[in-house]
Amino acid sequence: MKMRGKLRYLHIVGLLLILQSCGKDWLEAKPDKGLIVAGSIKDYQALLDNSGLFNNFQAVGLGEIGAGDFYITPSAWGALFNVQERSAYIWEQTSNFYKGERSSDWENAYKRILNANIVLEGIEKVKPAGNEQQEWKNVKGSALFFRAFDFYNLAQEYCMAYRPATAIKDLGLPLRLESDVNVNVKRSNLLQTYDQIIADLKIAAGLLGTRPLYKTRPSKEAVYALMARTYLSMENYDEAGVYANLALQIQSDLMDYAKINNVGTYPISRFNSEVIFHSTFSYGIFNISRLTVEPALYGDYALADYRRSLFFTTNANGMTFRGNYGNDKNLFGGLATDELYLIRAECNARKGKTLLALADLNLLRRNRWKGNYQDLESIDPEVVLGYVLKERRKELLFRGLRWSDLRRLNRDNRFAVTLNRTLNANTYTLQPNDGRYVFPIDEEELRLSGIEQNLR
Repeated sequence: MKMRGKLRYLHIVGLLLILQSCGKDWLEAKPDKGLIVAGSIKDYQALLDNSGLFNNFQAVGLGEIGAGDFYITPSAWGALFNVQERSAYIWEQTSNFYKGERSSDWENAYKRILNANIVLEGIEKVKPAGNEQQEWKNVKGSALFFRAFDFYNLAQEYCMAYRPATAIKDLGLPLRLESDVNVNVKRSNLLQTYDQIIADLKIAAGLLGTRPLYKTRPSKEAVYALMARTYLSMENYDEAGVYANLALQIQSDLMDYAKINNVGTYPISRFNSEVIFHSTFSYGIFNISRLTVEPALYGDYALADYRRSLFFTTNANGMTFRGNYGNDKNLFGGLATDELYLIRAECNARKGKTLLALADLNLLRRNRWKGNYQDLESIDPEVVLGYVLKERRKELLFRGLRWSDLRRLNRDNRFAVTLNRTLNANTYTLQPNDGRYVFPIDEEELRLSGIEQNLR
């Protein structure tokens, strides 16, 4: 989507400084308050509609690299452009992780947070006319949503998994809530980080319309979906189920994969009826020619499962992932109804509501199946939970969610997983609950901000 309207918000120098600065310069940028002039509601909406900034390069890529659902050859690994990609692939220790690179996931997220804060501060200075009330609310609610989305994703990579008993002492994020980059912000604790995410989303829910004009814009439905995902990561299954249900009351579409024409490289449309909010992430390692899906994962798809042919194709080394909501070059990391059905099913299974859990699970699977589908059945909550988690991995693969799932599920011995990769005759292992489930912060960020490094 192209940026709509003219941006009077920033003098051209300020615009270039804030939106286009990259590399090590952006954190050192100091927006000149004299360059900032009054903007209209349309100006701020236009800034938020810059999908190249707000809907791309989501901070989940390093986690997806480390999540263990694929492998690459030694030559492909050696040819990767970024050191951090190679490091994430083998769960490298902190001292060798970046080797002077800036952390792309961290940097891109905080760049969006900076711009969201600028919008939040600016829109408060605009007095909307009577017919502009909803547009004003949409700007403020959208900026809060974007900020919360980035804080959430950053927490999955750069903070420990949420544990209620220790969240008040575990390190959280630097919660930048204003646009002045001169303000020295230290790391919060993890409880404060999640409280901020939830607070932003609750305010946004009261401001945003039910459905968006474009799927690159946030909505009340997207807020509920992100609330469900957030509470799931916190292992608060009561609240996760509530918000998944609220979102599904607004939009409950599931595509019938039998009706998808499996021609072309990417047969499933990026802006399909299941998508609630569109966002992507990308690293070179996910290229269709490099990545080979773990054979055991691919083998979990039944022959009658349309996903077996729609999600995968072959490369020189085996089966590769060609994308589901879009393509392999820009993987989908947004919000969609299929995830919500699985969240609601998991929450119901954990509460012993097996019939409700199976209803959601079978509805999803029925829309992915060739011929006559036979429902999964059980009255055992543990069996049903196992069904749901297995389906979650198959349906939501390469969506930036597996890393977060591993972090929470590894605390339960029933579902703990040890990851292994072999590269150049060396075997690399990531044990459940290993400190390397938290990525390090790059050296330049530590130097500039003085915040604490993660212990790994």
